[in-house]
Amino acid sequence: MSKTARKPGIAPSTRSFVQESRRVPGFRLFDLLHGYFYLRFPYLYISMATGEHPLARRLRPILGLLDRWFTPRPKPADPNLPGHTVTFADGYHGKVMPLEDARQLITIGQDLRLAVPEQVIPYITARDLILQNPDFIVALDCPCRVARPNPCLPLDVCLIVGEPFASFALEHQPERCRRISPDEAVEILEAEDQRGHVHHAFFKEAMLGRFYAICNCCDCCCGAMQAQRNGVPMLASSGYTARVAADECIGCGNCHDYCQFHALAAGEDGHTTVDAALCMGCGVCISHCPQEAIALELTPARGVPLEIHRLMEEAAAG
Repeated sequence: MSKTARKPGIAPSTRSFVQESRRVPGFRLFDLLHGYFYLRFPYLYISMATGEHPLARRLRPILGLLDRWFTPRPKPADPNLPGHTVTFADGYHGKVMPLEDARQLITIGQDLRLAVPEQVIPYITARDLILQNPDFIVALDCPCRVARPNPCLPLDVCLIVGEPFASFALEHQPERCRRISPDEAVEILEAEDQRGHVHHAFFKEAMLGRFYAICNCCDCCCGAMQAQRNGVPMLASSGYTARVAADECIGCGNCHDYCQFHALAAGEDGHTTVDAALCMGCGVCISHCPQEAIALELTPARGVPLEIHRLMEEAAAG
């Protein structure tokens, strides 16, 4: 891992984070402190959140109080999110992305400022896609994996994208991260796809209300997937659903072993079936079907894909 010499006093990356926070409308001092703690102590933060830290059980009442504090402030009803209930997930969530969508986002190569529509990121806050120096990418040891006693490997699969986040990680976690190129980031995405892991673009209110990382997740380690299973809707569907061509499927079951959302099973005829309620449209099953019998199908009821080029074209068209 890269090592960056630290000088006494406030780190430059901390100053940059504070300065950038002042440009975010409505960003409170509490949000700033929350964001600083999350960035500065990610391994403590995540190990407490997942319950893996030895003190997590004893501090559960306090964590419950913090959960209420960290839940975003109620906002006016959004006509694009009818019946939406504000939860902790509104301030901290991930968007499932098929490999190609993640590849496009990580190689965008230009500064960007987009307010992502609710149909793409179906939460009341933390929807901005603001990229500053997006070629500055850091591969960080995954805090979720580090927290587990027997984690999936490798560890360095969390991709922190752009400023002020990448420099903060590099400056404060030099033993657990390294700067990489966009091409190296794509290699990590592709390797994780081959391992059957899911790409999530993460957004967080305390991270200046915007996108800051692509994490590559497995259901045995990922805290967000754990929360999703426990009823906290931290993950949004990609906007796709897997579809199996019955006349091409041979019922080998290979794809079942790779589905992180447990949406695939053998039907009565032996062919693979998809539980549409569980499928998040990650596309991992496609690359693990030897018969090429699976495809992703757009499913408007599950949202709209985070396709960066399309979103840029729509924003340019007004």
